[in-house]
Order: sequence, then C-alpha cells, then structure tokens
Amino acid sequence: MIKLITGKKGTGKTKILIDMINDAVKSTNGDLICIEKGAKLTYDISYKVRLVDAERFNISGYDAVYGFVAGMLAGNYDIKEIFVDSILKIGGADFDEFGIMLDKLDKLTGDDVQVVFTVSADNEELPAGVTKFAE
Repeated sequence: MIKLITGKKGTGKTKILIDMINDAVKSTNGDLICIEKGAKLTYDISYKVRLVDAERFNISGYDAVYGFVAGMLAGNYDIKEIFVDSILKIGGADFDEFGIMLDKLDKLTGDDVQVVFTVSADNEELPAGVTKFAE
C-alpha cells in the first residue's frame, strides 16, 4: 500500500511523517525503515527504526529507489512499513517517472507493506498517476 503526504515546502510534511513513524513504532509488529536524503531525522525518530541515508548508498533516480526498496524487502520479510522523506530530492522532479515507480512499488508491496512518501508539491501539480495514491 502506498500513501503520499503532499504539500509545498514548509507545510509540515516531515513533522507529519515523524509523528507517523513514532506512532508506528508503538503499534507495528514488524520492522520499520525510514529513507531520507542526509541524516536530518536521526534525533527525531525512535532508535527502533532503521534510518537509511540515500546519499550514503548513492541512491538517485526512481529506478534506484525502487531497486533499493525491492532489495530491502527481499532481504527482510519482517519489514512492515517504509517511510521516505523528500522523495523528489532523491528521485528527481520527473512526476511521470515517480508515478511509474509508485505503480511498481504498489504491485511489489501489495497489502503486506505500507510505503509512505513526502512529496514537496501540491496535488494540483501532480499527474493522475501520482495523485491516485495521495490521501
């Protein structure tokens, strides 16, 4: 299952994501992953969450994001939720490619794993292939 938290820069998307992560720590009975560009959230989220710096693993572009997530899921069947902060900084500003990756991830994760992205854009700016995942 895919969820998007959308809005312009400065609208509180990361704060919402942090709250979701910390709530998930209390209620999820599996592993939690947070992918971000840089290590900004180190002190904001629980130590029980695996924090992954996309820059450290040279993840750039949506194919690389998909491959990285697929690899994590293949290696750990206990992952229940994945949170990705600032996906446009990691994958790029090509909304059509983003939509393609979301479709592929949706098929990969099904109902077993929830993937939440923060997207620095309003729903009106995003194509239908992306907004169908917005809350």
